Amino acid sequence: MLKKKKWIVIITAIVLVSVIWFFTGNSDKTNSVVLVAVKKGNFDIKVTTTGELDAKSSQEIYGPDGLRNIGIWQVKISEMIPEGTVVDSGQYVATLDKTEISTKLKDIQTELEKLESQLTRTRLDTTLELRGSRDELINLKFAVEERQITLDQSKYEPPASIRQAEIDLQKSQRNYEQAVQNYKLKYSKAKATIGEITASYDQSKRKYETLMSVLNEFTVKAPKTGMLIYKRDWDGKKQGVGATVNAWNNVVATLPNLSKMISKTYINEIDISKVKIGQKVEIGVDAFPEKKFTGEVTEVANIGEQMRGTNAKVFEVKILVHEFDSILRPAMTTKNTIITAVVPNVIYVPIESVHNNDSITYVFKADGSAVVKQQVKAGLSNENEIIITKGLSEKDKVYLLPPENADKLKLVKLS
Repeated sequence: MLKKKKWIVIITAIVLVSVIWFFTGNSDKTNSVVLVAVKKGNFDIKVTTTGELDAKSSQEIYGPDGLRNIGIWQVKISEMIPEGTVVDSGQYVATLDKTEISTKLKDIQTELEKLESQLTRTRLDTTLELRGSRDELINLKFAVEERQITLDQSKYEPPASIRQAEIDLQKSQRNYEQAVQNYKLKYSKAKATIGEITASYDQSKRKYETLMSVLNEFTVKAPKTGMLIYKRDWDGKKQGVGATVNAWNNVVATLPNLSKMISKTYINEIDISKVKIGQKVEIGVDAFPEKKFTGEVTEVANIGEQMRGTNAKVFEVKILVHEFDSILRPAMTTKNTIITAVVPNVIYVPIESVHNNDSITYVFKADGSAVVKQQVKAGLSNENEIIITKGLSEKDKVYLLPPENADKLKLVKLS
């Protein structure tokens, strides 16, 4: 019985020692064995940035083209199909608010009715007036003929009677000639009055026809087949229902060409000097992390702009996506890794393994079972790794984290 109790005590002690070692000694060991091998090969210097997909080219869907001609400067979108809808050529896209143009149409219709009534009344009045003048001309012409007959019959009368007949004939002829001139003036005046009213009527009619033509364009249709994408405002806000279409930029939406996509991104002013047209790019899409694409820098802005809400200056960069994939859609978020330079055949290590103390750069290098605090000379770096030009060879291994006795280690300087 005593032997059994003795074995129980021994086993309990062993388990207790194992537990203490697991929670204390194991962490020290883990810290001491975080070793990575020094790498040698081509070193990529990269700039990583977030971007947004967009079509390289797109067909814009326009609203009414003659808004300025009818005195309407802006109009709101009252209805619109959902963004991302695939539409056929001629298919309905949106309806614009018709309130203002409907008011103008009613005003023009009222004006046309008034002018038409005025034109009819003027024509009737002119007809009656000219008919009276023509009757007067006929009567005056008969009077001239009568005076002529009287004069012809008075040749055997006394000279005084003949002279009176001549005077009466001359008066009749003069009255007739004046009546003819008055008739011509009345006719010209009536023609001018009717012409003026007709011109006003025709002008109003043209306005009406223009309004009707523009009104038909308030129902917006797709010019070709494609996927509908809402227009974006200067601050990136989508212009859907309730948005304003103005007379100078009457774009309602766009139909992007999804066969050629670009990633639009912004590079900070510190890194922009590294980015050049023609550089290769590795592209990932946040929505589909398993998908990888390649691209090329096609545009780099010469002038920077300030990001909203910050003091940071950024430069717009456009990256052409080489591959086509039906999953790619405008406005998807991308991760763009721009390869700005490739340094051939160099030694490099993780950037976490390199430490600095004043002007001295060093690493903790494994030397058998020992640790060496080795001074090194560092070169260019990327986001994860850094080139070591002196102090290490490709056979070495370095610690990612400083060992526990790091402060006690003596620095091995470069020869």
